[in-house]
Amino acid sequence: MNKHHYVIIMAGGIGTRFWPFSRVERPKQFQDILGIGETLLQTTVKRFKKICPTENIYIVTNQTYGDLVREQLPHFSEEQILLEPFMRNTAPCIAYGSYKISMKDPQAVILVAPSDHVMLYQDAFQKAALTALHAAQKNDAIITLGITPTRPDTGYGYINIEEKLLVEDVYKVRTFTEKPNEELAQAFLDSGDYVWNAGIFIWNTQTIINAFRRHLPEIHEVFEAVMPKFYTDEESQAIYWAYERCRSVSIDYGIMEHAENVYVVPCNLGWSDLGTWKSLYEYLPHDENKNVLSGNILTYETFNSLIKSSSNRLIVVQGVNNYIIVEHDNVLLICHKDREQQIKYILDDVRDSKGAEFL
Repeated sequence: MNKHHYVIIMAGGIGTRFWPFSRVERPKQFQDILGIGETLLQTTVKRFKKICPTENIYIVTNQTYGDLVREQLPHFSEEQILLEPFMRNTAPCIAYGSYKISMKDPQAVILVAPSDHVMLYQDAFQKAALTALHAAQKNDAIITLGITPTRPDTGYGYINIEEKLLVEDVYKVRTFTEKPNEELAQAFLDSGDYVWNAGIFIWNTQTIINAFRRHLPEIHEVFEAVMPKFYTDEESQAIYWAYERCRSVSIDYGIMEHAENVYVVPCNLGWSDLGTWKSLYEYLPHDENKNVLSGNILTYETFNSLIKSSSNRLIVVQGVNNYIIVEHDNVLLICHKDREQQIKYILDDVRDSKGAEFL
């Protein structure tokens, strides 16, 4: 196993689209969404233990969730748990991890990934990840993993691939397209020249620091200034100072859409970002009525629905088609599967009219 391979796992989101199961005090990455006896974060860490030494895996999360990370990953050292004082999107999060790792190991090659994705084909993922890591180690390249699309999904970003190769299986990226409409997504699928953007990135430390210096200089300046405080008792205070000076910006918008040295490894991983209840419904096995059921549930004349309960309360559902029904703690959500994007607006109403106890 290569001692210069590192992983940054981003675990700071609230997961509002999985409400009411994902709550402010315990977001979805800290829960057993799949019902397999381990949380999404624990599953993600296990996946990356085949990529790099465990001590080279870093978790970046909000300081609110530090205790949850320690509870779920008790074998991790404090230096592996990076606590953000504020939510500033993915660019500052990735800068924190990358600049800290670069100070420890200037030869580091880093893979960055979210904490809430699932991969059915672990061997294929390991092969694609190692291909990207080896290519990034020897080249000034920003590399991402591109998922072979299986449907014209409008919820994902798309990457247009050129025929030009960096090395074997690593292709030049022509363009990124964020969440196209259905007609354009179908055209992308039909062309065979597009893959889904999985939000998984690979680079060596010098490449990513140069990218921040060029495309997000204000973020580069603050993290370069605090680097001497890493691995000291002053790190927390220095990061607070840095985040106060960082704007909220994604790595896609801030760097990926502007950099010229971007490449992709196309792969079929059985991947899902588990971004919504509908994506979970599509990922999990269905019963004979195409329902996904989890909990103490009885159904009658009910089809194409996801019904989930975290308590022993009996839930009886009759005459429902294409719905999401989720009971958790003090909330019961009943939402048409095709209208689940409204959950984020529902949460605004809940916050304003019912209070934070339901968030």
